[in-house]
Amino acid sequence: MDGIIIVGAGEAGTRAAFALRETGFSGGVTLIGTEPHLPYERPPLSKPLNETVQMKPICGSEALKAAGIEYGQGVSASRLDAEAQSVVLSDGRTLTYDKLLLATGARPRRLTCPGAERALDFRTYADAAEVFSRGEAGKKVAIIGGGLIGMELAAVLRGKGIAVSVIEAAPKPLGRAVPPRFAAKLHARHQDEGVVFHLGQGVAEITDDAVVLANGDAVPADIVVAAIGVQPDVALAEAAGLATGNGILTDGCLRTSDPNIFAAGDCAAVAQPGGGHMRFESWRNARSQAETASRNMAGGNDAFAAIPWFWSDQYDLGLQVAGLPLPGYQSVVRALGEGELEFYLDHGRLVAAAGLGIGNGLAKDIKLAEMLIVAGSNPDPEALADPALNLKALLRSARAA
Repeated sequence: MDGIIIVGAGEAGTRAAFALRETGFSGGVTLIGTEPHLPYERPPLSKPLNETVQMKPICGSEALKAAGIEYGQGVSASRLDAEAQSVVLSDGRTLTYDKLLLATGARPRRLTCPGAERALDFRTYADAAEVFSRGEAGKKVAIIGGGLIGMELAAVLRGKGIAVSVIEAAPKPLGRAVPPRFAAKLHARHQDEGVVFHLGQGVAEITDDAVVLANGDAVPADIVVAAIGVQPDVALAEAAGLATGNGILTDGCLRTSDPNIFAAGDCAAVAQPGGGHMRFESWRNARSQAETASRNMAGGNDAFAAIPWFWSDQYDLGLQVAGLPLPGYQSVVRALGEGELEFYLDHGRLVAAAGLGIGNGLAKDIKLAEMLIVAGSNPDPEALADPALNLKALLRSARAA
């Protein structure tokens, strides 16, 4: 046997390599990573410690060695031949495989305006190191994009005394993923902290000292950061003839259109029971998909069925969202001393929950809400709204039912 090759050494790829060993797979495992570092976690990049970007390793070299995982550090996959079951690497080697996992992640979306090359990305450790090394008190930073990454970065920079402007083409920030109730509260907090917003504005040009908006206004900037989202990295899969769309298309078991090739993490668009494909972009979902793909590459046939979940830290506020809150759902709000919870019901069934509070104070409530979602609970809306009623009691009732 030629074993298993994993292309991509982020959260999904690295976790998959170790999960293969945990399933008892004893064949060769090769992990290919393009960056010149050991595998590391991305979420801490926007949360520097003592003014220094955190490099939080997923694993150490000794752990890789102990697990018998060959790590191709600083090497990329330049070509995939699905018919020959081989991968050509940037160092000239050609490796063959029995099974392949594509965990190629996502790439930052690129600005197309004049001067776009002046904007810094914020995706890798090198990106974060450059932004924070150049950012210091007295500087002016313009962040293009009012999504989660842009807003998290704005919070950190304001904490360092840096003047921050956020430019967003939509009429409000955090409009895509965050429930409107909490998006509005976070927006207000940023304004209280001194962040200046330019909403409903496109970018016409980036100059040496400003971002020129579509309406002609100039936003002064010593540093410009592009945070306009990411695109799944499908280039390798597409060139190999695999089915792609908004990601590498997989079935529910994370198999691609080639039965010997799987995909997991930010690059994977997973078939949904009701039709269509969905990408799950979060740290925890990357881990869950990695574990599912590993079991299936080792001979299993498990469907990926995790609930979408993400979190964001901005100033002293912690946001968590479980499930997919959609505008048409019934909303039930529970006010708590340290924040608020919002539950979302679809014809009486709990399908999503979100919370915003100080630090990690609402994490237990969101976890209990997730368990209620998994249990298929149809809770009484009045009970959900009552802060005196413990969610554990609702969970016991749901499980008994």
